[in-house]
Amino acid sequence: MKNQILIAVAVFASCLFTACSSENQIIEKKPTFLNENIVNTTPNSIDKVITRNHTLKYLALGDSYTIGQSVCETCKFPEQLQEALRNTNTENNFSLKVIARTGWTTNDLINAMDAQNPATNYDLVTLLIGVNNQFQNIDFAVYEKEFSYLIDKSIAYAKGNKTNVIVISIPDYAYTPYGQLSGKFDTISAEISLYNAYAKKYCDENGIAFSNITAISQNGLTNPSLVAIDGLHPSETAYTLFTQSIAPKAAVILNQ
Repeated sequence: MKNQILIAVAVFASCLFTACSSENQIIEKKPTFLNENIVNTTPNSIDKVITRNHTLKYLALGDSYTIGQSVCETCKFPEQLQEALRNTNTENNFSLKVIARTGWTTNDLINAMDAQNPATNYDLVTLLIGVNNQFQNIDFAVYEKEFSYLIDKSIAYAKGNKTNVIVISIPDYAYTPYGQLSGKFDTISAEISLYNAYAKKYCDENGIAFSNITAISQNGLTNPSLVAIDGLHPSETAYTLFTQSIAPKAAVILNQ
């Protein structure tokens, strides 16, 4: 019965991406990419955001991990991040715009950004994208080309200032019930690692902030509370931990 429930969860979860896996092999071995001591449940120190006379504008760009698939509206990390920053100084006002949708690839996000044509006066921009390129087996060269374009657009939205941008790593969905049952555990994790390594290297070389939240997601099998009810996406608890990782960098940006 337990295996039947897990399989049902995996089939349901797969439909929340853009394709379904036909393999349902359960991986019994211990995950090879697991970082044993990564989850820190103690909130990181967040600097007080200095008082501004204008509303602090935050733009969040991405896919299901940004829109918060399968969690409540205020549970997704952009909402939690905005609230965490506001809590450092309640005299500030914040506004949040999210351009994200479940299933979006880098190309989908580009098309949506071009269609919506956001303003170019955002104090903070976050970018988390790429999992659906990996999931749909799109050539990695497409991500390399379009990631660069997305960075350039993000900088343009952030008042033309690259130091107002944070790139967030892709969570590793191998460490979920869906990933466990996909029969592709090692492949998923290795490919997500490739995407994240490229993004981090690009950010390091170009002076752009990078927040690694992937390792938090890699505790999803040992800590099921990090996985949403769909068996695939991060839970509210996971988003809280993501926020604790991102918020200190965001506070530094807003205090420039």
